[in-house]
Amino acid sequence: MGWVRNILGGLAAIGWAAGTMAADAHGHGGGGEHHGLSAAASQFQFGPVTVTNSMIVTILVALGIIMFAQLATRKMAAVPSGMQNFAEWLVESLYGFIESLLGRDLGKRAFWFFGTLFLFILFTNWFGLIPGVGTVTFRGEPLLRGGNADLNTTSAMAMLFSVLWLYWSIRSLGVVGFLKHIFAAGGGGKGIMGIFMVLVFFMVGLIEVASILSRPVSLSFRLFGNVFAGENILESMMTVVPWLGWIIPLPFYFLELLAGMVQALVFTLLTAVFTALMCGAHGHDDHGHGEHH
Repeated sequence: MGWVRNILGGLAAIGWAAGTMAADAHGHGGGGEHHGLSAAASQFQFGPVTVTNSMIVTILVALGIIMFAQLATRKMAAVPSGMQNFAEWLVESLYGFIESLLGRDLGKRAFWFFGTLFLFILFTNWFGLIPGVGTVTFRGEPLLRGGNADLNTTSAMAMLFSVLWLYWSIRSLGVVGFLKHIFAAGGGGKGIMGIFMVLVFFMVGLIEVASILSRPVSLSFRLFGNVFAGENILESMMTVVPWLGWIIPLPFYFLELLAGMVQALVFTLLTAVFTALMCGAHGHDDHGHGEHH
């Protein structure tokens, strides 16, 4: 099915970006004792290859999604099996949600990214809650770490979105239209008033450029901060009363399950809205054409 190729392609793009960011980062992996989750991911050297414990988690999550997609579509039938039915419901729901934000044409072209983004963030967040993540060690360091509790992972997704946003915007508006959208969003008039309005919208455009440049920072830190804080809260609740460490974290554990879904939705929604704000004038026009058969 087409959506399987879209999801797998999205996973490859996100995985490449996250792996590149983590490999290039000069983190201080784990040395020494610390209380709570360390700010930097632990690094392991396997010959010439350097990987972090958060990279291992993202690889496992990607493999899990790929295996599920392959199993769900291995034997397609008119009367779907439970796994195929769930996969189709999940993808169709995501597609309808993305299309409602971006319009028919852009939603179809960009679904591979936004659909993958939601699934990858959601299951990476939930994977970090599995018992053993952060506690099983290898060479004295935690073998696994919540993927989105590493700023390299969230920054890679935010940077990848920024590149795609620029591509989609220029493709929808053209270079001139893109610049006009930022620096000449409105206004008019003649004479002195016209010059004044040009200066005003030029200054507003500079502010908009600063806002655009800050988006990767805000997106990456929002997701990283929420996941990082949640995992530290869970660990703190386990140690506040050691002999009750098995029951005190339970309410926070279920709260983190909900928070993991909310954070995946928020990240996806914000990136889609940013895209719709720039390309929406073209993307939403397609809704009307979608009514004609």
